[in-house]
Amino acid sequence: MTATTGHAPVFWPDVRTVPSSRSRGAIARLLFRRAVRRLPLTVELPGGERLGAGGPVMRLRRPEDFHRRVGASGLIGFGEAYMAGDWEADDLPGVLTVLAERLTTLVPPALQRLRRLAVRRMPGDQRGAERDARRNVRRHYDLSNELFAEFLDGTMTYSAALFDGPASWETLAGAQRAKIDRLLDQARVGAGTRLLEIGTGWGELALRAASRGAAVTTVTLSQQQRALAGARIAEAGLSDRVEILPADYREVDGSYDAIVSVEMIEAVGARYWPVYFRTLEELLAPGGRIAIQAITMPHDRMLATLDTHTWVQKYIFPGGMLPSVRAVEENLGNLRVLDRLSLREDYAETLRLWRERYLERVHAIGALGFDEVFHRMWTLYLAYSEAGFRSRYLDVWQFTLGRRS
Repeated sequence: MTATTGHAPVFWPDVRTVPSSRSRGAIARLLFRRAVRRLPLTVELPGGERLGAGGPVMRLRRPEDFHRRVGASGLIGFGEAYMAGDWEADDLPGVLTVLAERLTTLVPPALQRLRRLAVRRMPGDQRGAERDARRNVRRHYDLSNELFAEFLDGTMTYSAALFDGPASWETLAGAQRAKIDRLLDQARVGAGTRLLEIGTGWGELALRAASRGAAVTTVTLSQQQRALAGARIAEAGLSDRVEILPADYREVDGSYDAIVSVEMIEAVGARYWPVYFRTLEELLAPGGRIAIQAITMPHDRMLATLDTHTWVQKYIFPGGMLPSVRAVEENLGNLRVLDRLSLREDYAETLRLWRERYLERVHAIGALGFDEVFHRMWTLYLAYSEAGFRSRYLDVWQFTLGRRS
């Protein structure tokens, strides 16, 4: 089981059970020692031995279990080892940033060529088919509105902010609104605009668009997000301008002057990227604009991870797949990029603030029914994501699109 609501028991079979293979553990131990010996990292072992060239400290509490997990499942095992408490780090993003910066060189080239034989394949129900999309979305976004409210700011916005100055908890809500306003400006949303939003979230973008006088249709597959977004919109007195549909993007019809979608393409699935962009184009009225915000990864890494099963997919975002900028451009069909802006540094800071807030509120989150393994999983996810942006392994872009003609 990868996650749960606060109202059900949690079971973590792949975390509680250590793989039995000693031989794979021994191989992983040799590879790990070889990989870290020149890294700007300090690995502390229980007996006092230290590995690495110095830097953020990674403490192996149970080395044998750690090596067996990594030997059996690679990066999935690395994440499960943290969830199990086999290793610790005071500066978790720092340790992960060191590893992310050198991800392509940690494994010897000869073994990298065998990667496809060793890694797990993505399960068939996580490839983005319409019948699976609802379940995949709900496994993350329907965990609990109360959970997300504990570490998100008052806008309940769960995507990269756009800061103008130092990033702090006090400036986060304004930075989230600035991000949304830029997307709406790029899509030329104003009074009378027929706006389609794909991926409602908890309603902040729909609220701001409706406040401009737009007629908003927004779609979501999350029951809990739809309920809270509807309540927020009603409280603001904007229900007459916003319609929230429980629908997949492929089920939408009509014609819209503007389409906005924030960090939703990551859940589409690689084989459905052409369908996604074709759907956007078919729904866009003549002269209209599209503004999307998308997390991306380098093209060569995207190709290397296509159809593989990762720790993030197993425990956080089932069915998730990040495109590259090139993949976005190659799947646009009759659309073209009019403008793009990177928010990479802003996302690293956004994730830092979320992680710090989560750790401050961990006892309140525990009171919702989430256990220690969940806390470690969620902390690793936030730190892992922050490290991805700090190492430049990940980026996030606002793309403005229009028809080629």
